[in-house]
Amino acid sequence: MSHGHGHSHGAGGDRRRLALALGITLVVLVSGVVGGLLTGSLALLADAGHMLTDAAGLGVALLASSLALRPATSARTWGLGRAEVLAAVLQAALLLAVGVLIAVEGVRRLVDPPEVASSGMLVFGAVGLVGNALALWVLTRPERHQHDEGDHDHGSGPMGMNRRAAVLEVVNDALGSVAVLVAAGVIALTGWTRADAVVSLLIGVLIVPRTLLLLREATDVLLESVPKGLDLTAVREHLLEQPHVLAVHDLHATQITSGLPVLTAHVVLDDSCFVDGHVPEVLDQLQACVRGHFPVSITHSTFQVEPASHADHEHGVHA
Repeated sequence: MSHGHGHSHGAGGDRRRLALALGITLVVLVSGVVGGLLTGSLALLADAGHMLTDAAGLGVALLASSLALRPATSARTWGLGRAEVLAAVLQAALLLAVGVLIAVEGVRRLVDPPEVASSGMLVFGAVGLVGNALALWVLTRPERHQHDEGDHDHGSGPMGMNRRAAVLEVVNDALGSVAVLVAAGVIALTGWTRADAVVSLLIGVLIVPRTLLLLREATDVLLESVPKGLDLTAVREHLLEQPHVLAVHDLHATQITSGLPVLTAHVVLDDSCFVDGHVPEVLDQLQACVRGHFPVSITHSTFQVEPASHADHEHGVHA
């Protein structure tokens, strides 16, 4: 049995980014509450309310990133990397709840629009938008290589699911700030107070589809689905093209967390390989095959090699 390892993550970089984004979000949250109390604006208070939910989501994401840095143990052989996925599910659930609440509140305000101080809304809405833009830049700015021990940013690595969820949180906040500005402008120019309800409903429409996509991706990981972009039929065919390979069965591919796909397979070789010493060479070829030939690079692969004569002793074989 052979294992190929390539277990590197940008969890430390994600943690720093999430901490900065959380700090900025909390500052904007306090600003929104103060603005709502000073101006009597329900829109600002509602925006601060959903920002509080987003701050909680970022806090969960930060906790998950910290857990992901813990080393593997004999009881948890993959460490706590999957905490990232669980946190993404929780964040998606929070975002869905926010979307529903925005929709309900928007309908209520269409029926009974509240009085608001549009000038104060403009000021505090602008403060919120600037803060959201800064948090979004922190989360999405190009990654750089670092060589210090401990935390590492990997310039070529994909954005983790956890950080992608956090980006959705901040985009959600930014949309709320834009909605406040738009509503304030319309109210100031026309006096039409239902503008606040209309833009709130638009925010709900924008939030829900992307949240459902994140929830589906996180659920696929938890259900151990084949990583997106990897065709197992093509993998099997390519493995069968390798010299001395007679058959491939019990082929499985899944994802432990974002950026860590794994693959396992039973590979039947010529009996002669176990006599003339070809097995190590074949294993190298198999690992190189799944590591560099496909759009999804499998750097952690496990192959159980078997002689053809082993078939009579194999039980419960799956395709």
